[in-house]
Amino acid sequence: MGNKEIAIVGYGETPYSRGNESRGEQKLTSFQYLAWAAELALKNASITKKDLDNQGLATVRMPSSPAFWGCEVAETLGITPRLTLTTDHGGASAVNMLVQAAHALNAGEVDFVLCLASGAPQTGEGGHPPLEGYRRDFLPPFGFMGPNSLFATVFRRHMTEYGTTTEDTGIVALAQRKNANRNPGAYFYNQKMTMQDYISAKMIADPLRMLDCVMPVNGGEAFIVTTKENAKKFTDKPVYVKGYGTCDNYYGESKQTPDLTSMGMHVAAGRAYERANLTARNMDFVQPYDDYTIAVLMQFEELGFCEKGKSARFVEKNDISYEGQLPTNTGGGQLSCGQPGLAGGLINLIEGVRQLRGEGDQRQVKGCKNGMITGLGVLQYARHIGHYGALILSSEEA
Repeated sequence: MGNKEIAIVGYGETPYSRGNESRGEQKLTSFQYLAWAAELALKNASITKKDLDNQGLATVRMPSSPAFWGCEVAETLGITPRLTLTTDHGGASAVNMLVQAAHALNAGEVDFVLCLASGAPQTGEGGHPPLEGYRRDFLPPFGFMGPNSLFATVFRRHMTEYGTTTEDTGIVALAQRKNANRNPGAYFYNQKMTMQDYISAKMIADPLRMLDCVMPVNGGEAFIVTTKENAKKFTDKPVYVKGYGTCDNYYGESKQTPDLTSMGMHVAAGRAYERANLTARNMDFVQPYDDYTIAVLMQFEELGFCEKGKSARFVEKNDISYEGQLPTNTGGGQLSCGQPGLAGGLINLIEGVRQLRGEGDQRQVKGCKNGMITGLGVLQYARHIGHYGALILSSEEA
């Protein structure tokens, strides 16, 4: 990342919607959500739209996006950036955007970078890749129908190897719903959940149930990064990037089908811990990417919060709600906030920033100073997950 310490100085998060008119929700386009999120982030950092000229713009390219996505976004926002960055790392895009922005800041190319993404799957824009993107000639004959089917095999393997049960993943779902019930911005803000609700939910791809999976929503998020030297110009509550790590195509050279219960997240997290000179013991909360409940359990193992195969026992013994021993996805995560397509990875990052600024309101983690944020992107047949990102944020300067 270079020698300059990087800080996040502003963020924006729109309400999440499914276009339900009975709830007074609108159906906006992905571009409208981009502009809305950008406006909120600029206001949060006391920046004007004019200030964006000759600075940096980072975006997440959606499956339906045109080839020249960064230019399209700049044109739509009506700005003239000096540098445009575009990532295609799926749920790991938030971490990768920040890393790319940090390199640009260290190179002195720009003074700050606006990072933003949106998704409007309920409007037919910016959702997941078309189902055909998950079909290979060796998958349909066996009934595989996209990411739900692929992650079901991961979940089943974890059950077989380590005795993980439906009730164990239910603990994750319930804890995050409890957190969401303290977050007015979460789509399931006022909707309670019991273990019986979870167990009785519709089976999607055995053993995955409806409440193991994210709820598609429309929305947009944005954050602004700069150097530590410039941070106080924008806010008196900057959040510092202490360490980061990424890993792509883990198991890339393996000729055999890999262990589906192992991820490359431990590689990304190891790099982040090393750069920050911190360990899992120093984390006051964790905001793991949560497209599925089993992904959260597996990341507890990969991030060093428990031993391999012991995540089920870990959540049975430890409270992972906002007021527990390891606060996890304190705003509800994607499981209870919703997933605005490939912009979903920004939800966890923005919640981490909010916590470290002491702006968590009723779900604030008391005295938190350090937190881990992760990202997972794209499911690959026989190679598990394609992209991994780990990020350590802190309220304290180096």
